[in-house]
Amino acid sequence: MLKSAHIGRYVDSADFGKLTDFLEAIGLWRKAPDKEVLGFRTASFVAPLRAISITSWPAELPGGLAKDARNAAFLLGLEASDPALIYETARRMKLPVGLRDSEIEWSPDEPFSVSLPGKIILSVTPKKGPESDWSGNLDASGKTFGIIVSRFNSFITERLLDSALDGLYRTGAQKAGVKVVRVPGAFEIPSAARALAETKKYDAIICLGCLLRGDTAHYDVIVNEVTRGIGQSAQETGIPHAFGVLTCDTLEQAIDRAGLKMGNKGFEAALAAVEMASLKKVVGLQSSGVRKTTVSRQPSAVSKGNRRSAPARKSREKQ
Repeated sequence: MLKSAHIGRYVDSADFGKLTDFLEAIGLWRKAPDKEVLGFRTASFVAPLRAISITSWPAELPGGLAKDARNAAFLLGLEASDPALIYETARRMKLPVGLRDSEIEWSPDEPFSVSLPGKIILSVTPKKGPESDWSGNLDASGKTFGIIVSRFNSFITERLLDSALDGLYRTGAQKAGVKVVRVPGAFEIPSAARALAETKKYDAIICLGCLLRGDTAHYDVIVNEVTRGIGQSAQETGIPHAFGVLTCDTLEQAIDRAGLKMGNKGFEAALAAVEMASLKKVVGLQSSGVRKTTVSRQPSAVSKGNRRSAPARKSREKQ
């Protein structure tokens, strides 16, 4: 029985780095660490949905969309809900971009192709979700954020903080809009987070800490209380809280999650905070629109009710 299928492509070592950097930048992620055998270096990437397609040549190729496709040794097709990210990444890396009509400016609704190193053509097709979907974006411009960071295990938490700040500034946050509050340990994070959230000055709160399992039940008690407290603060204040508290068995696990093999959870928490702050505003705008529609209908209904009941009121007054 067929278990899986793999499609590979050989490229020059000079093209390898630029190609893999581009694929990571547009959202594909490495399936496993790169392998090197007998001088051959291999990077494997995965996407949420995968398929194998076979395409025939049309009688005439449309415009510049697939101008060099006949000479390509490999075609990579992607459907993207945010094609602008791929387009801007290609332009920033100075990779040739082809459009259906080379005379017009690219629109986010139009497919395009990118000529990648190694004679690879990337064909990008915009794919939108249902119109009823609401989602935030990674734009921190004009937003304010509070960061609660524990001093306990500072060897780890300072790395989380540095990466969280990097994530906020990369997405457009200004230094004046970010407030860092330090607390003794993870147990104090929920209290400080609630205090910041209740000021209503911040669009989102980022909670950073590190808990390492010891020989007693103390670890389990603290983990449960910190998790419950942060969640309760978010629900009761209505301000999004990003959970960046590491709960690890060993110091090695914590180090891996603070910038090594498992990425940096501080950076991930920052991006989550930015998206949730944006989503909160999207939902607020949609909800206000619904309320305005409802309110605008109510006066007419009430006024009609008053007009209909006017004769009855007059009759009662005469009595």
